Amino acid sequence: MTDPPAGGAGPRFAPVESGPYPSLREYALIGDCHGSALVSRAGSVDWCCLRRFDADPVLCRILDWNQGGFFSIRPRVEHTVYRSYEPRTNLLRTVFRTERGSVSVTDFMPVGRAVGCGVHDYTTLRTPSWLVRVVDGLEGSVPLRVRCRPSAEFARRRPSLSLEGERVRCDGDGPELWGEVDWRPGDEEGLVQAGFTATPAERRRLVLAPAPIGAEDPARRVDRLHDITRAFWEEWSDYCRYEGPYESEVLRSALVLKLLTFAPSGAIVAAPTTSLPEWPGGRRNWDYRYCWLRDSTLTLQALSAIGYTGAAHDFSTFLMRATQATRPAIQIMYGILGETELAESTLDHLEGWRRSRPVRVGNDAYGQEQLDVYGEVMDWALLYATLGGRFSREGERFLHSLLEHVAERWDEPDRGIWEMRSGPRQHVYGKIMSWVAADRFHRMFGDADAVELRDRIREEVLSRGVDPDTGGLRQAYDENATDAALLMTPGVGFPAGEDVLDATVRWVEATLREGDFVRRYASADGLEGQEGAFLICSFWLVDALLLTGRRPEARRLFENLLGHANDVGLYSEEIDPDTGAFLGNFPQAFTHLALVRSATHLALYERKGAGALRGVHADRARHTVVGTRSGVRALWATLQRAWRVGRIWSSRRSLLPPDWADTAEPEDWRRPAEALIRRGLL
Repeated sequence: MTDPPAGGAGPRFAPVESGPYPSLREYALIGDCHGSALVSRAGSVDWCCLRRFDADPVLCRILDWNQGGFFSIRPRVEHTVYRSYEPRTNLLRTVFRTERGSVSVTDFMPVGRAVGCGVHDYTTLRTPSWLVRVVDGLEGSVPLRVRCRPSAEFARRRPSLSLEGERVRCDGDGPELWGEVDWRPGDEEGLVQAGFTATPAERRRLVLAPAPIGAEDPARRVDRLHDITRAFWEEWSDYCRYEGPYESEVLRSALVLKLLTFAPSGAIVAAPTTSLPEWPGGRRNWDYRYCWLRDSTLTLQALSAIGYTGAAHDFSTFLMRATQATRPAIQIMYGILGETELAESTLDHLEGWRRSRPVRVGNDAYGQEQLDVYGEVMDWALLYATLGGRFSREGERFLHSLLEHVAERWDEPDRGIWEMRSGPRQHVYGKIMSWVAADRFHRMFGDADAVELRDRIREEVLSRGVDPDTGGLRQAYDENATDAALLMTPGVGFPAGEDVLDATVRWVEATLREGDFVRRYASADGLEGQEGAFLICSFWLVDALLLTGRRPEARRLFENLLGHANDVGLYSEEIDPDTGAFLGNFPQAFTHLALVRSATHLALYERKGAGALRGVHADRARHTVVGTRSGVRALWATLQRAWRVGRIWSSRRSLLPPDWADTAEPEDWRRPAEALIRRGLL
C-alpha cells in the first residue's frame, strides 16, 4: 500500500536491512519524466541518472557497493523506518523514528508543466534535472549523518571535489552538490560528509544537480519546486478515471508508468535501471533503459483504459520519427530519442548487484526480428483511432508498410517475445500477433488483402500451433511445450475456439505455474543459469482466467498478487517463487501496466458483465474511455475532463518557470513535429 494503514492503526515502522546490497524490495522510485533515482529504506540514493534515463549514473552503488556513488541521510543512532509516497504523487517521504525523536526526509526530482502549454497538457514538461532531499525535524532531536560520493564515467573514477561553503563542486562535467550543512571531506577519496541534529520546525535542504546551481537563494527555490512538483503529480492524478476496487494500487502503477515516460520525445522506458539480475550471481543482466515498442504500446493501452489518452499522441510522434531509418521493418526497441543502434557492452570494472556480473550498457536485442511487435503496434493504432486519434497520410502509409512487411515475413522463424538467444524458431505467439496486425489493419482500412492474410495465418496456427496431446497452443511449431505469452491470446481476439483457449490456459498452469507465479517458459533459451518467475505472466493469467470464464479464480489470484508488492506499491520484473525476493530491473513497466489492465478488466466485468470483455482492446476501450482530439467529440471530451478535475482553465500551480528549467534539456520532439503534422508530412 502507498498510504498508512486505515482504521487508526498508524504507520508500520520497521528496522532497515543492514550490510551492503539491500534487497530490491527496499527501494522506491522517484523521477522527473527525464531521469530517475532509487532511494532505499535506509535513506540512501544508490542509483541516479540525471537528464536522461540512459545517462551515465551520477550514483550507482546498487551495481558496485564499494566503487559506485551514493547519497545517504540517516540517523546516527538506532532507528526504525516508515515511508510512503505523498498521496497521488511521486514524492517519497521517509520517517526515521528513534528514542530521541523522529525526522522525515522527502525525496523528489522536480518537474512541472511548461509555461504556455494547454489546459489539459501534462506531457509538455520542464525540469531543472535536480535530485532534491528535504529534511524536516518532527519531534525531539535526532542526530543525522549525511554522506555523498558522486560517480563519474559509470564509476570508472571518482571525481575530485572542491568545497565552497554550502556547495561541493566536482571536476570536469561532474555534478554539483548543495546543502544547508557544513560539508567536510570524508574518510575516503571523492566522499564528502556532514552532521547535524534535526529538531522540530527546522528544515534542511540538499540538492544534487548535473551542472552548477545558479539560484541565488537555493533554499527558497527548493521549497517552490516542491510545491510545483506536488501540484503537477496531484493534478495529473486527478485525470484518473478508474473507479472500483484497488484504486490506490491502480493509481500507484499509473504514476510509475507516467514517471517512466521520457517527456521530450514521448518514449517509454521498460525500466529505469540496468543489469539488476534475473537471478543473484547470474549472467542474465540486461539494460532496460530503452523504449521497447511492445512495452510502450501495452503501457499506452493500460493508461488509456483509465483515462490517460494524451500520451498516445506524443508516442505516435516518437514512433513515426524513430522508425524512419528502419522502415518498412521496425526494430523491437529504440533509444529514448529514437537511436537505432544500441550496441551492448560490458562494464567489467563493476561487480554487479550482489556480485552478479556482467553489468551491461546497451542491448543487442535491438537487432532481433520479433514478429509480435508488428501486431502490438497495429493493435495500439486501432485503439488510438478508436479513441479519436488521427493518422496523417504519412502515418497511414507507415501502417500500410507494416502490413506489407508482415505479409512477407509472418511465416518465417523469429526470436520470439522473450528475445531468446538460442536462434530463431517458429514461435506461435509471433504468428498470432501477425494475425492481429492483419486484423487491426482491416478494421481500420477495410482492406480485402488483409482479410485473406488474416485467414491464412489463422489456418496455419490452428494446424501447426496446437499440441495434439493437450489441445493447447504450443510455444513453437513441432514442439511439445507452451509459453506464458500465449495467455494473451484470449485478449487479442484470436479465434482459436474456446476449447483451445481453455486448454492453453490449463497447460500453462500445469507446466509453468508455481503458486501465484508463472514462469515464462520451460524450454532452453541459449543462456546459462536460471531466472525467477515473470510477474507480468501472473497478471496475464488473471486476464486469461477471467476471459475463459473463471472469474473467482482470477479475482483471487489478482488480490494475492497485490500482496506481493513492496511497501510502497512497486514491483520488479521477476520474483523468486520460493522466497518472494524481487529480481530483475526495478521497477518494471511491464508489471505495472499488467496490474492496471487486470484491474480494469475485473472492474469492467463486475460493472457490465462478461459480454463487455469480448472482442479486442479497442472494443473494451469503448466501455471505459472517452478521449478524442478534434471536432465536437473533442469539445465534449474536454468538458468531461474539466468537470472531472474541476478546471476549465490552465492551472498555474504546476507551471515551472522557464528560467528554472535545465538549459541542457533535450529537444522537445513535439514542437517541430507539430508543423510537420499540420502539413501532412508526419
